[in-house]
Amino acid sequence: MTENQLRQKVVDIINAWIGATKGSAKHLDLLEVYNNYRPLARGYKVQVNDAYCATTVSAAYIRAGIAEYTGTECGVEKYTLVAKKLGIWVENDAHTPKIGDACVYDWQDNGVGDCTGAGDHIGIVSKVSAGSFVVTEGNMTGGKVGTRTMAINGRYIRGFICPDFAAIAKKLGGTTTETTPPTTTAPGAVQGTAHTVAAGDTLGKIAARYGTTVDTLAAINGIQNKNLIRVGQVIYLTEAAAAVGKLARLGVINSPDYWNTAAASGKVKYLDRLLIQAAGKIKKAGTRTATPEAGVAALVAAGVINTPDYWLANYRTFPSLDALLCALGGAVK
Repeated sequence: MTENQLRQKVVDIINAWIGATKGSAKHLDLLEVYNNYRPLARGYKVQVNDAYCATTVSAAYIRAGIAEYTGTECGVEKYTLVAKKLGIWVENDAHTPKIGDACVYDWQDNGVGDCTGAGDHIGIVSKVSAGSFVVTEGNMTGGKVGTRTMAINGRYIRGFICPDFAAIAKKLGGTTTETTPPTTTAPGAVQGTAHTVAAGDTLGKIAARYGTTVDTLAAINGIQNKNLIRVGQVIYLTEAAAAVGKLARLGVINSPDYWNTAAASGKVKYLDRLLIQAAGKIKKAGTRTATPEAGVAALVAAGVINTPDYWLANYRTFPSLDALLCALGGAVK
């Protein structure tokens, strides 16, 4: 993964929570991500009614797998201190951020000179344009996750948390340079998780590009007429990706990119089969189970899994796996 891909991953994660309100499924999801991370900042477990802007930023970095390098906090000013200690704080209102960086606000800023007050609010930069940028933030008015557009060097900007994404990507085994994806891959090596049909595409061309077959893609995507696909249609390249796509559309999960990456990584044994089997059973989202144990029990009862001991022994070993089991267990009932 390159620096830019890692930055976009963070943006995709936090943007998946847009629309969350206190107590909603998306809100509970991000709280679980934050509260299950260790070490838990100051040992405090964030509650449903707490302000949660810093928690949202931390949760996005946690889910992206980079919290080790960004730090975590549920308090804005405390997060600023963490960033300073890590050497990733930028004390400059006029700084032009990049996506994935965090913008800290001080609502008492008078707009004169460089703001040096206490931080009141925080969000992640999700888009940068000439002269302005968009920030995705938790705990906006009404307790929701939403977006705000800010002018470069605008009033209320306290400063920025700017993780070294290039160095992080390299440490995670990626590269610091962007490359153009090849038009073909080695036979049998399916890369990526989905392809969006463009003008001129055929199922044959897509299969050749990703090193698979027309029959395989047709089966995965439930395509009856192999000669008929439409521009804009999403063609899933693996069974797991198709399962994740269905679960996301149903609202069972809200971070499909994260679970696609997790399934493809092989870090959680049987995760791809869990997702595929669950997607085959689930028809709509349901109320999450209160515990992962209850989720596993529901999945066993529904015939989705037959190795409960494995999941009970391992759900703490991968970030948000416990939340996934709760979500799937609640939906499969």
